[in-house]
Order: sequence, then C-alpha cells, then structure tokens
Amino acid sequence: MIDATNYIIDHKRRGEWAELRFMADATHRGLTVSKPWGDSEPYDVTVEHNGQFQRVQVKSALHRDGASYHCGLRNYGRAHGYQSHQLDFFAILIVQEELWYILPVQVALISCSRTICLTPSRKGNKYDAYKEAWHLLMHPPKMAGGVEQR
Repeated sequence: MIDATNYIIDHKRRGEWAELRFMADATHRGLTVSKPWGDSEPYDVTVEHNGQFQRVQVKSALHRDGASYHCGLRNYGRAHGYQSHQLDFFAILIVQEELWYILPVQVALISCSRTICLTPSRKGNKYDAYKEAWHLLMHPPKMAGGVEQR
C-alpha cells in the first residue's frame, strides 16, 4: 500500500496524473489510446482494440473512509452530470492501492448520483467484478436496447 501523503493534492493535477497512469497501463495491456484535444469532451481518452473504440472518463480516489474509498462522479464545469450516452466507461484509480476499477457507465451511474463508494478489501461487493477489469475495454458487453447484457 502507498502512503497517500506523497501524492498530488491539487485535484486538477492529480486528475492529469491519473490520466497518464491510465494511458500507460492501457497501452501496456495492448490497447491503443487516444486523447482528444482540449478538455471539452465528457471523456478523457478513447481506447481502441480490434477496431472498437470506447470513451473513458478517468477518475482517482485518494481519501478513505474506513475500508471504503469515495470517488466523485461529478462533471465539473458542466451544468449537468455525466450522461450514459456521452461515455462508455469510468476508469477509477484507487491511488494508495494502485488498483483500477473499470466500470461500464451504466453500472457507475445507475446506483449513484455524484459519488461512488469502492471497497477493494471486501470480497463479493457489488463492484468487485470490475477490479482490474481491463478485459471489458477489449471485449465490451453486448448492448441490446441500450441496456448492458450480463
């Protein structure tokens, strides 16, 4: 586990750092990564695998409450929060544990409005299947009528 006091406190700079970490980790896993020019899009990067593109919003969680980390899913600078038609995945880095959650947008937005609570140490929690789920970016779930199929 990493000492969080050594990490970037400024939210904007930590977000940029998390994006770089995501791009490096995704590339290491064989994904092609692209970054849109500027920050006007509701997603931070796109990843491509076998001709399929996914829009990814990168977030990081630094602060812990007990065993859980809270990550804001706000879309700063926009009147409305993230909409499921604007992106495909959230990639959330738990900074101290160097652990990624790769969450389909429908999963992340369905049960929370502005904050998601992730508890990596608790086995069987509702987000457990999304820990280090890089395969979802390579083989996303099939969509039927806009609903994720499981």
